[in-house]
Amino acid sequence: MFLHKHPYKPFIQDNTTKLIVGTLPPPRFSTGELLEKDVDFCYGSYYNSLWLFIDEIHQLGLRYDNSQEAINERKAFLIANKIGVCDIVESAKREKIDASDLGMKDIILRDVVGYLKQFPNINTLLFTGGNSKNGPEYFFRRHLKTYDKKLNLVSNEIPRVHEFDLDDRCIKTVSLTSGSGAANISISRLPLYKQLKARNPKFNTFDFRVLQYREFF
Repeated sequence: MFLHKHPYKPFIQDNTTKLIVGTLPPPRFSTGELLEKDVDFCYGSYYNSLWLFIDEIHQLGLRYDNSQEAINERKAFLIANKIGVCDIVESAKREKIDASDLGMKDIILRDVVGYLKQFPNINTLLFTGGNSKNGPEYFFRRHLKTYDKKLNLVSNEIPRVHEFDLDDRCIKTVSLTSGSGAANISISRLPLYKQLKARNPKFNTFDFRVLQYREFF
């Protein structure tokens, strides 16, 4: 079994208001075997695409390589926009060394609620995936139960929005469509996507995510 440990500590500032919550980066980020366009930072996989969406939304002209400059660019954006990153999985075991959430076993979760208590300016969690098994929302629901709390539905339209109360403050959660290629099939079935595709045949799943993410980044 491969022990897949998260390679990055949570990236949170005192004034952070939004927190990106995923699961684990691909195993190569833990073993140090990065690809040419990978960035050694949160969501650094070129093929995950989160930073590609953000880059498109803000026209940042980001670097995609193993350099310190590429890391600094991403940190600067997060700090300027009061966005943090705290993936919910600290470690997991895998029989097959890949990035599949379903392949994770013996999972140890991070105390995300503990970080929310430590950083009281955070009011929004941005899940990079929904409530499918071993997704970030799925794990967070499980995590909340240990605090005797649960998510309350605000909007069932994609991206689904929930909220919960913590220490006299209301925290919103948004379950964004995953940036993984596996999510493309589910996107293609959405009525909104079909409608936009009919209007513009060149519209694709990347464009759909940019449209969705724009409101939150």
